[in-house]
Amino acid sequence: MNVPVGHIREIVRYPVKSMAGIATESAFLGWHGIAGDRRFAFRRVGADNGFPWLSASRLPELILYHPVGLEENNGELVPTGVRTPAGSCVELRSAGLKAEIAERFGSSVELMQLKHGTFDEAPVSVISLATIAGIGREAGRDLDRRRFRANIFIETERSQPFLEDGWVGRTLVFGDSEPGPAVSVTMCDQRCVMMNLDPETAEQDARIMMTVVRLNNNNAGVYATVVRTGTVRVGDRVSLV
Repeated sequence: MNVPVGHIREIVRYPVKSMAGIATESAFLGWHGIAGDRRFAFRRVGADNGFPWLSASRLPELILYHPVGLEENNGELVPTGVRTPAGSCVELRSAGLKAEIAERFGSSVELMQLKHGTFDEAPVSVISLATIAGIGREAGRDLDRRRFRANIFIETERSQPFLEDGWVGRTLVFGDSEPGPAVSVTMCDQRCVMMNLDPETAEQDARIMMTVVRLNNNNAGVYATVVRTGTVRVGDRVSLV
């Protein structure tokens, strides 16, 4: 039995891990998430732990870089360039961009292209606008939803924050067609300090994460894996199975 949840308010892909996202009206949801999502990442040269990727938790200014000029390549959308915080556009694979990021980070980095993307826990992240609004009320801030870096933002019929926790172990189905694209919700999204970063300035506000810790054990939104592929669109109805 399908239970109505709400509708898709926004879809976002992040072509380069920890850089700014690109909102889109529609996207193909494949076995490895949104097409073109996190297919590139900067690797910390010499990192010997299990997570070598450079993220904004280590270099906050990374979120101020905006991938631009998406082009289709073998079914994926690949950015041709990046707009830097200074406003200049450089090629994604250029030595200049690599050198600039390495200088900001203080150590060598290397751009990697990953066929199936690089994800923290699962290829799709989902959050409700009700959860973002609830966190903002408690933190005393009108929160920019870009802080939460989800792929799919849902306008839910209910205004209760953190209702996504109840979706774990169930399936979200998108659209009215049968059968529509669907994801299996695998776990709650345990947050990191990236949530504290202002997407316009990269300035940190620890109140955001502290509020999520206090309200919901540091969980906000959910992770999911794809169980049925297809195109998702802004405005699509969302149902819970």
